[in-house]
Amino acid sequence: MMSFPSTAPGTRAPLIGVALTLLAVLCFAVLDSSAKYLSQHYPVAMVVWARYAVHTLLMLIAYAPARGRTLLHTRRPGRQLLRALLLLSVTILFVSGLRFLPLAEATAIIYLTPLLVTALSVPLLGERVARGTWIAILTGLAGVLIVVRPGGALLGWTVLLPLAAALCNSLYQILTRSFAGSENGTTTNFITGLTGTVLASLTLPWVWTTPTVAHAGLMIVLGCAGFGGHALLIRAFEHASPAVLGPLTYGQLAIATLLGFGVFGTLPDAASFAGMALIVAGGLLVLLPRRAG
Repeated sequence: MMSFPSTAPGTRAPLIGVALTLLAVLCFAVLDSSAKYLSQHYPVAMVVWARYAVHTLLMLIAYAPARGRTLLHTRRPGRQLLRALLLLSVTILFVSGLRFLPLAEATAIIYLTPLLVTALSVPLLGERVARGTWIAILTGLAGVLIVVRPGGALLGWTVLLPLAAALCNSLYQILTRSFAGSENGTTTNFITGLTGTVLASLTLPWVWTTPTVAHAGLMIVLGCAGFGGHALLIRAFEHASPAVLGPLTYGQLAIATLLGFGVFGTLPDAASFAGMALIVAGGLLVLLPRRAG
């Protein structure tokens, strides 16, 4: 669920960008593993609420004193709301999928997003995609089919949840592209978090279950990991380009595999590893033209 913001002008320090990106993907892996664990004990809506509420509170603490009401200033309120609803849909669908699916495989499926963004940019943005890029997209799709292969343990309606999350995430990132140069990034992220918090809060009267002290602490970790991951990633792209840092985001798959085994005792089989490798290969091949540009 990561986007690739344009590199900000100023001091370039690629090694700092690399370090920040690796920390960001660690945060995102912790976010997903925490969400998976909590979703086995609490309703998905409550987990989603915790993720957004803590994130929004941290943004208020970090930015409201300096920005005040300008934190909500936007020229495109309709598009901002649509973007927020898309990301909320991604979160609900993905956390719901994590409740049933192994962490590594679910993470691999959501990493179909960069490939879908490229494919959808043709009809939605009028962009041209080279033949080699289409081959990369098909390679990634083949990897997903191997991960959810017929007769495999993942085949069933639950696998549609991360697939739908990847589609919503693709639309979310395409819409985010349209904000480039016209909307403040902090404002965009705050409106997204605030919208998710408000809408998720509306469900609390029906889903609230008082958490234990340990689980409440984990909910705070959940929100902090989400906030920290996005903040670190934004800072990373101030020091290096998406072509340099984009491939590093796939490190989340390795971390998710380790956490899936260490926390939940699940490990992908050989075929799933092969499918995950194809998804990564497809995503990296899509990024290669950016390096050459």
